[in-house]
Amino acid sequence: MFELEQFCLDCRKAMKETDPQRAVREIVAREVADPISLMKAIGEPERAGVNTLHRSDDLTVLNLIWGPEMSLMPHDHNMWAVIGIYDGREENTFYRRSPDDGLTKLGLKVMEAKDCSFLDETAIHGVYNPLSKLTSALHVYGGDFFGAPRSEWDPDTYKEAPYDVEKNVGLFELSNKRWEELQMENN
Repeated sequence: MFELEQFCLDCRKAMKETDPQRAVREIVAREVADPISLMKAIGEPERAGVNTLHRSDDLTVLNLIWGPEMSLMPHDHNMWAVIGIYDGREENTFYRRSPDDGLTKLGLKVMEAKDCSFLDETAIHGVYNPLSKLTSALHVYGGDFFGAPRSEWDPDTYKEAPYDVEKNVGLFELSNKRWEELQMENN
């Protein structure tokens, strides 16, 4: 069963490995392989949100819950990340910087429950939950996710701007309104 303190200790130990991203990915993959146990330990998702499970200068662990049909504009992390889906679906569109257009699309990666992937520190991606239900993911970052300077790009113009944590966390609250509407329609 998932135990947060042990999970963080395992991640810290893995960060000392030759390939820390791969080592942390194995730990996250092990946890999302048993979604029921993970949900018993951290709670079954009820609302979209960015739930901080651990935050330090070198490690951030988030229980990230995407609202139905929620989309987050292209952004970077400036640190490596490991993403493990334990319920739902997450579509990641990847980009690279382009001197002419701001960004150029590289491709799409669809992640389903029990999938796990890592992003290197140069990754730029936009995220979309295509489902009409919540999507739940365990995110681990090799740094302080909230304290690192980062960028976001307008999804229409690809104009770069400083990442706005408050604005982006607010998008989760907006998606909760959609979630509440869907629940009312289904009752």
